[in-house]
Amino acid sequence: MNEKWNPLSVILLAVGIALAGWFIGSGFVKSRTANRYVTVKGVSEKDVKADVAFWAIKFSATDNNLQVVQNQIKENYKKILLFLKQFDIPEKNVELQRLNVSDLLTDPYRSGPVKSRYIITQTLMVRTQNVDAVVNASQAVGRLVDAGVILSNREYDNSGPTYLFSGLNDLKPQMIAEATANARRSAQQFAKDSGSRIAGIRRANQGVFVILPRDRTPGVMQSNQVFKTVRVVSTIEYLLKD
Repeated sequence: MNEKWNPLSVILLAVGIALAGWFIGSGFVKSRTANRYVTVKGVSEKDVKADVAFWAIKFSATDNNLQVVQNQIKENYKKILLFLKQFDIPEKNVELQRLNVSDLLTDPYRSGPVKSRYIITQTLMVRTQNVDAVVNASQAVGRLVDAGVILSNREYDNSGPTYLFSGLNDLKPQMIAEATANARRSAQQFAKDSGSRIAGIRRANQGVFVILPRDRTPGVMQSNQVFKTVRVVSTIEYLLKD
């Protein structure tokens, strides 16, 4: 049975098809626009100086008489305090830490005769904000050896000073702003070269702040250097439009 279409039905159907086509087409355009973006990275670096210094000084004494060894350790401790005082590091910035006493006759792995039965090793920790004083003292540590202090300097001991930078939080706002500005300039240049414009941020990743050695030589850690480089890399996706 053939149904007759009245003019109004035909008009409404045509309008509906046209509107559907427009919405579908508009959806495709928006989808393509949303997928047009560029990913750029913005870098910010700043050289800083450490503001806290730690220095673990490990010294030893040995003898067959335990009392003699103890007296040597006490004397060496006084010599170290006097040495540090010469570099404006007072006793209040010095803390005695680990004390090790070894009796070689109780060592099951020893071989041959024992010349010095007892070995005492004492660790002294220097903590100060006077970074330059620690730098100068550590460079003159040979004076302690000249004074008869036996320093422990094994390969697995971190016998040198450690320098820390504690002002990272104060730098973050400025460096994030700088990294973001650098990323935006890169995005603008890319948009210009491709005949488009940036429309806004699609996604952003602030990045992680890292502290690197300023002098990046193999085997040297940033904690052993007074001067360091703070670095952050921000990753930003910018939408593009014609």
